Amino acid sequence: MHKITSFVIAEAVVAKRGKEAPPTLPVRSAPHYFEQSVPAQSIVGQKKAKLGTLDVELLAKAYSPDVVVVEGSIEVPDMFGSDILELKEQLLQMCYKFAGKFGGKEEPSEEYTVYQISAYQGDPELFLEKNSSKIASLLKSEKLELDEKEVEHTLAHQLKYAKDDLLIYDWDGAFVFDPEGEFGETLELLELANYQLLRYRMLDQRLDVQLGRAYQLVKTDTSRWFRTKDVTQAFREVIKIRADAIAHFEALEREIKLIGDWYSARLYEALSRKFRLGEWRQTIRDKLESLEDVYTIVSENLGMSRMQVLEFIQIGAFFVLQIGWFILIVLEFVYFTR
Repeated sequence: MHKITSFVIAEAVVAKRGKEAPPTLPVRSAPHYFEQSVPAQSIVGQKKAKLGTLDVELLAKAYSPDVVVVEGSIEVPDMFGSDILELKEQLLQMCYKFAGKFGGKEEPSEEYTVYQISAYQGDPELFLEKNSSKIASLLKSEKLELDEKEVEHTLAHQLKYAKDDLLIYDWDGAFVFDPEGEFGETLELLELANYQLLRYRMLDQRLDVQLGRAYQLVKTDTSRWFRTKDVTQAFREVIKIRADAIAHFEALEREIKLIGDWYSARLYEALSRKFRLGEWRQTIRDKLESLEDVYTIVSENLGMSRMQVLEFIQIGAFFVLQIGWFILIVLEFVYFTR
């Protein structure tokens, strides 16, 4: 059986809540804490539709508080038909449209397509050898005939667990072979990696906005003592911005923790490398450090501003004291010369 599942993961202003999605029970080895290691989902909508003469099943899910996921599945008579890429694009557009009904945005978003082959006999590598060029083109969403080296590079990212299964994964899609059609766990892990990538992108965009605001706060004029109140407010805003950013980042870091030699952990680690999640983490850490620098600058400006206020008070008190002494001297002079 040949089946295509495309999914769109999109940011939403507020993700609608629905009934809790049943957990995907791992078929292959997974840590005992697997269910507790992945973010909870809720089902917010389902729909059946048509794509030409083919039946489409759409499933909308939500990751609280602000992410919507739509999966679109369709069975095809021939995975290597000339119209497969067009079908895939149409399926993705249906997913985007359905996601929009639940507040999903077109940007930022991630899209991914999984090509699934089941109900076969024998080693899937034999099938791969015969169709390597076509499989690589589908994974690249490329209609052009790819060079042999590009085909080899694309198909190099594989994970094989059982004797008769195989997973080939790329940036935009994956090809999965399983004779029993047990694709649920693999689909969820592919979805989780894309979800994590989207979360990093969302946080990165928010940090860009927050850094822009923070740098504007740094420009607060502290040359006059009466601007101390403004600097204090700026200081509080930077503290809030930095605290919110760190909270979001730490939540991302602890949200998914799959480690070890289990199938799920190995696959998630491979996908993390492919999607460069480590580089995204480092980029966000660098921006958090930049925010820390802004925090330090504003803190120093606040300290300088307060010192200026104290100096003005000291100078003012000195002049008041001098005036008092002058008045006292005048009064004494008048008293003794009467």
